[in-house]
Amino acid sequence: MKRPAFWFHWFVSGLLLGSGIPCSAAENGPALAPAEESLDVRRDPTVIAVEKVLPSVVNVATRSRVHNDPQEQAFRQFWGYQPRPDEQSSRGSGVVISDDGYVLTNVHVVGDADEIWVTFFDNPEPIPAERIAISVDKDVALLKLKPKQERHFRAVHFAKDDDLFLGETVLALGNPFGLGSSVSRGILSSKTRRPGGAAPQGERLDIADWLQTDASVNPGNSGGPLVNLRGELIGLNVAILNPQYGAQGIGFAIPIRRINQALAEVLSGESLGSGPDRLWFGARLEPGLRPLTVQAVQPASPAAKAGLKSRDVILEVDGNRSGSMIDFNRALVSASNKRDLDLTVRRNGETRHVTLRLQQEREVFNNELVRKQLGLTLKPVQGGFAVASVERGGPAAKANLEPGNYVIAIDGQQPDDLVTVAKLVASKAPGEPVELGILMVEKNGFFTRRYQGTVELRVR
Repeated sequence: MKRPAFWFHWFVSGLLLGSGIPCSAAENGPALAPAEESLDVRRDPTVIAVEKVLPSVVNVATRSRVHNDPQEQAFRQFWGYQPRPDEQSSRGSGVVISDDGYVLTNVHVVGDADEIWVTFFDNPEPIPAERIAISVDKDVALLKLKPKQERHFRAVHFAKDDDLFLGETVLALGNPFGLGSSVSRGILSSKTRRPGGAAPQGERLDIADWLQTDASVNPGNSGGPLVNLRGELIGLNVAILNPQYGAQGIGFAIPIRRINQALAEVLSGESLGSGPDRLWFGARLEPGLRPLTVQAVQPASPAAKAGLKSRDVILEVDGNRSGSMIDFNRALVSASNKRDLDLTVRRNGETRHVTLRLQQEREVFNNELVRKQLGLTLKPVQGGFAVASVERGGPAAKANLEPGNYVIAIDGQQPDDLVTVAKLVASKAPGEPVELGILMVEKNGFFTRRYQGTVELRVR
């Protein structure tokens, strides 16, 4: 039995020698010809997923002007002294979600930024970006790239909500420590983690139902994508477990389900667009990309006046089939308040047509609304609002507010502008309380006193 086996070995060796292929090459495998590169065993599902997703990943740089004491800043504003702001830069990550340049990242990456730039792994030229909307409670921010010339970007594909396997291979991409685009691989360790000691870039958040992974997530990865082996977005990297706990290999990501919820809030909620020309739509869509289904409608809003109702399914916008939530948002912002939009909706199995005309928020939510409901008007100043006038006998007068007082918070929040103030007030029913954080300043010769406290007004 040994002789044939020996002969077989000799026969094979002879064939190899006769073919001109060295035995060492036969042992190590021949070099792949160009036509065989697609068979390279190194191009496994991980490599293919990275090649698919990496063109959508961006590095995020920001610049912000920071004042250490907002109240001192406000005080100096009153007396004409402007402290010189400090400039701070930070780096995080993001991911492109539409071919015209919408980008997802974390609020804690760009929330306080005055200027934002992004760069791609294959092009070091920075592209300015505008913060379109944020969802603070979900730590999701939406940016819009502003390239010098019109450009199409590679967008990541979304996984389905909760399409997750415990233990499946996942990839975390981003810009850890500002080093540039990096990839780490691990598994999905938990689908519904509620971390109490998570630290997004040194901060502490307490947000429910995060994904947990042992793929390395470091400072700078925040806002970058967590993807499956199909290259689909399943989460947004957000935090690590605080190293003081001795943790290793415990990172967290916001799941795609909560990302979709955040997009539904910021893309189809009360406000559309950004800046002083924000538009009021007044309807919110169900989280998810398709079909576009109305979740709720605000009374007296443009959506309510158009006749939209909860559970309406939006089929067409101006005769064009409705696409994703981003497409719908783009159509609304493009129409602005300058023209009507014809919406085709399905309600209870029947097709209907409604005509929608948006309004600028400042036309509705303004100082006049604040005066009618609280009896005072406000003037925006850096860090808050100065009380400009107080109506005799109104809620503000009954609380002893006077012109020159300074409003630094409303119901514990610090609104950015008068529109936000008016929207907070408009959300209250008659008789409901509104708590104002107040700063009072008294100057007597060389001495100045500041008093801080709260007053409660009743909406009329």
